[in-house]
Amino acid sequence: MAIAGQEMDISPDQNLYRYLQRIRQYPMLEVEEELQLARRWLEHEDPEAASRLVNSHLRLVAKIAKGFLGYGLPLSELICEGNVGMMQAIRRFDPERGFRFSTYAMWWIRASIQEYVLHSWSMVKMGTTAAQKKLFFNLRKLKMQIKATEEGDLHPENVTTIADRLGVSEIEVVNMNRRMTAPDQSLNMPLREEGEGEWQDWLVANGDDQEIILSERQEMNSRRQLLDTAMDGLTGRERHILSERRLSDEPATLQVLSERYGISRERVRQIEVRAFEKIQKSVKNAVIEHHVNH
Repeated sequence: MAIAGQEMDISPDQNLYRYLQRIRQYPMLEVEEELQLARRWLEHEDPEAASRLVNSHLRLVAKIAKGFLGYGLPLSELICEGNVGMMQAIRRFDPERGFRFSTYAMWWIRASIQEYVLHSWSMVKMGTTAAQKKLFFNLRKLKMQIKATEEGDLHPENVTTIADRLGVSEIEVVNMNRRMTAPDQSLNMPLREEGEGEWQDWLVANGDDQEIILSERQEMNSRRQLLDTAMDGLTGRERHILSERRLSDEPATLQVLSERYGISRERVRQIEVRAFEKIQKSVKNAVIEHHVNH
């Protein structure tokens, strides 16, 4: 993958071990050096600046990708998706907003990998809400914390504990656990040993037709674009606080963010509320403008 024709070292497909060894050779950037490179890319689209900025953060992508290894997907694929997210971050990063590129890029990297994991797991009707996605990405960790090591269905008390912690229903916990512990079966498997007929021959299409599915997908893409545009209107601190408080799988506490920025917890809460109000106003105005123009 390249920016403005400049080839960068972001594909681990051929040899993962060599790739991981190679990316360790790129030096970490000092604050001022990172700022200068980001400005060169933003103002002049300097491919060399973009290359140095990206390559210095490839280790960050690999570190985040390793956190998703429990879903049975190759690390090389997870890294590739994380690199896609980092490229999005590069294109949107504004160095004048006062925070490091790694802080900004982490959200894009994680979001890109999560989308890939969900798609690869063929979640169908599962994992479509924020709460269900949180359940999907935290179920294994919670099972380890409460020592729920039993095979098959969870014990009722463990189901209740997980449901309470993640704010989902108990049946959602049961269904998700079954989905994640049962192996996928091919629809082309024969019904009998003789090989006559396949499982897919007996499936009935009860779901929405393709037109409805396409419409829902377009609506989801439209909402994501609205959110991305609205987020671009926030300051760096507002975006980071809002992301950590409302968009993270594990929301940061007011205390943690107050210590990070050297301000009171109440001030952090005020910034969060103000940022959310800005997002709402931006999205509302964009919707109104769309209806006026169409």
